[in-house]
Amino acid sequence: MSTIRSATAAALASAVLATTLTGCQFGADEQDTSPIVIAADLELSGAAASAGKAYQRALELKVEQLNASGALNGRRIDLRVKDNRSDPAESLRNIGDFSGDSQVSAIIMGGCNECAVGAAPVVADKRIPTVALAPSSAVSTPVAERRYMFKLAPNAADSAAALALEMKRQGIRKAALLHTADTYGREGLVALTGELTKAGIDLVSDESVRTTDTEVDQKVRDLLERKPKALVVWTSAEQATLTARAAQQAKFGGQLFFDAAAAGDLFLGAATGATERATLVFTQTMVIDDVIATTPAKAARRQWFQDYTARFGGYNGSSSFAADAVQLIADAELRAGGEPGRVDRDGIRDGLETIQMDGLSGPIRMTPDNHSGLMPQALTTLVARNGRWRLAG
Repeated sequence: MSTIRSATAAALASAVLATTLTGCQFGADEQDTSPIVIAADLELSGAAASAGKAYQRALELKVEQLNASGALNGRRIDLRVKDNRSDPAESLRNIGDFSGDSQVSAIIMGGCNECAVGAAPVVADKRIPTVALAPSSAVSTPVAERRYMFKLAPNAADSAAALALEMKRQGIRKAALLHTADTYGREGLVALTGELTKAGIDLVSDESVRTTDTEVDQKVRDLLERKPKALVVWTSAEQATLTARAAQQAKFGGQLFFDAAAAGDLFLGAATGATERATLVFTQTMVIDDVIATTPAKAARRQWFQDYTARFGGYNGSSSFAADAVQLIADAELRAGGEPGRVDRDGIRDGLETIQMDGLSGPIRMTPDNHSGLMPQALTTLVARNGRWRLAG
């Protein structure tokens, strides 16, 4: 444990320190001790409240850790959170309030695709750096219209490729798909259709559900009428659980496959029986206790897993994206430098656009042409065994 903590502390310090060395060597006489104000627009009530609260816990824990690390060059992070009630209109009002506050350096948005896509024009107009945890590619593309918007979540194309590869490996020839009727769900339908075609797998049927739907039984029965050998679930974690139970009640004997957006808690609780042997494409952080910490990055991921679990009594897979978003903004803020006490949003944007790090979620690379930083190799295959997710194989 002491070796892991030492490696983690060293990795954390070096990650932030690397961005500040130049400033220390040529710094101004006056040290900047002003707070780094990060605003967060999250789904703390409404349909997506479960994920939003997981993000909030992760943000608060990561901010606490960075503030205690001494790696912020004498500064501290001030986190300001607002609830958007899972409502794009309320989210837009929050973004307007945050962007109008000159103390706010950057914004973190939660997992609501429609919220992030809807806020993109305001983010661009107000020129405020924003990192969204929503997976839709429309959040960060086209880059020419999303210069201040960045995304930190799995990409539909990468998820679809990984799912198709695993289905092909398992010898699946017929599949059905249940997806959300939002931008990310529609992207999933297109991406998965293409990848399954390349893999020689027939997508025999597909159905969509609204992100607010709590009844999926009829849709699942309709999908299973075509006798697929695999049912792909491209929904939130809550709807994925409902789908698994509906498939179980319909006596589905095939395999369940979950897209990364369906990741939620590590322990499956009441859904254990319905999800047993299900496959999930997600980042390794969810099951990092299955992985030997052979590098500082893996040691940091394991320490994050342990710290989050110790604090909150369980683990949520998406927490690592929120924590990495804080780290990205802190690094970009310190790299921007500028006049002490004055927020340089353009400098932070420029820093985010070229940032690279081995984050808690996996390798992250932002470029001027790509504002979606999570690399494809961050994704791996997990399987539900005995009530929790495990590393496949």
